[in-house]
Amino acid sequence: MISVTVQGLVKRFGEMVALDHLDLRIEPGEIFFLLGPSGCGKTTLLRSIAGFYIPDEGSLHFDKDDVTRVPPHLRNTGMMFQSYALWPHMKVFENVAFGLQERRVAKPEIQQRVTEALASVKMGQYAERKIAQLSGGQQQRVALARALVIRPRCLLLDEPLSNLDAKLRLEMRGEIRRICKEFGLTAIYVTHDQKEALSIGDRIALLDKGRIQQVGPPRELYRAPTSRLVADFIGDTNFIEGEVVRGDSRSAWVSTKLGPFEGVVTRAGWSPSPGEKVTLSVRPECWRFQTAAAGQNCATGHISDATYLGEIAQYHFHASGEEIGIYELNPQFIEFGTEKTLHAVVEKQDVVVLKE
Repeated sequence: MISVTVQGLVKRFGEMVALDHLDLRIEPGEIFFLLGPSGCGKTTLLRSIAGFYIPDEGSLHFDKDDVTRVPPHLRNTGMMFQSYALWPHMKVFENVAFGLQERRVAKPEIQQRVTEALASVKMGQYAERKIAQLSGGQQQRVALARALVIRPRCLLLDEPLSNLDAKLRLEMRGEIRRICKEFGLTAIYVTHDQKEALSIGDRIALLDKGRIQQVGPPRELYRAPTSRLVADFIGDTNFIEGEVVRGDSRSAWVSTKLGPFEGVVTRAGWSPSPGEKVTLSVRPECWRFQTAAAGQNCATGHISDATYLGEIAQYHFHASGEEIGIYELNPQFIEFGTEKTLHAVVEKQDVVVLKE
């Protein structure tokens, strides 16, 4: 396993800047996700690490080795593509063995390593099958075995599950994490699917316009976003506009249309000042209903609509002219209508104060 260090990376395509002086360090054995909207630069960064793109500025290191201008085939990275990129005229065994044959590995070793790789992805019994005879999930496992068999220094995955149905995606999430940890691989994974990133990743980098907006463990990005962009992209949230009454580097008291709120400050080096305009982010599942009003962190209103989904109910809650989304787990399915007044309250630690 290796570390991957990106320093001041710039990549331009004509007038467009795809990567804008990007800095990043990925630790050995880490499953690291590059997440963000289309056109944010995540695939460009992955392809730069693979060696398919040469950066205009900056450097790339695998451990202490400078690989900035090293050709792809000499970097010894394994890559899984969105399209699988399997040879349809070859059998499963031949597809997996191809990279070893290109490296002129001895036949007995090829036999052993391919057999081990197929066993690791639970495809040993399909070695003699043609690719066309496999399901999408099975083809994905073959592509993973092919990436693993060369014993890569780093595994690169470019939206590998996007062509699978929901059930297979869920199954393969666990398999990819299991295999990466079992083999001790440093893995860099590109996706636009936040659920994949949250469920598999050790850390996530959220990119936008070629720059990293926030890096951290999944729980940190979800619970403590440092900007409106991060809060909005990962999961569902409610944004409440307000004005700071008082604050410091850890918390702030904010006046809003819904009433007074106290929340936590997640942005390093920022202390909200009295009179400053801010945005509060509150996740829908953090609210709870009660019949009595609270002094702060409380919205008074009524449920105008509800969707019952079994394990969860989703409510549209109207308070002081604002609509709030509220999720209730294990719902009792509160009756809704304009006559019934309710109070939705939230704890301080679940209110994130964001710089305008």
